[in-house]
Amino acid sequence: MSNISNKLGLEKNETQKVVEHFMDEVKNSLESGENVYLRGFGSFTVKKRASKTGRNISKGTSIVIPAHFVPAFKPAKTFVESVKTKVKVK
Repeated sequence: MSNISNKLGLEKNETQKVVEHFMDEVKNSLESGENVYLRGFGSFTVKKRASKTGRNISKGTSIVIPAHFVPAFKPAKTFVESVKTKVKVK
C-alpha cells in the first residue's frame, strides 16, 4: 500500500479503502456470475466444477461431491511474459 500511496500522493488509509472497495466489487461481480477483465493484467472468472465421487478415508465410504462454482484467475499474456523476463531463476 505504501508504494501506491506514495505514487498517488494519498494517505495510506485512503489507499487501503480504495483497494478494499475494488476487491469487494470484484467479489460481488463474481458472486453475481459476471467475469471481471483487467486489460494487461488478467481475468477473474467463475468456473464450474463437475460433481465427482470422493472417499471418506476414515469411514471407508464413498461420498458424492456436488457440482459447484469456484473463482479463478487467468493472467494476461503480457503479464505472464513480463514476469518470465523479469524474474530470474535461482
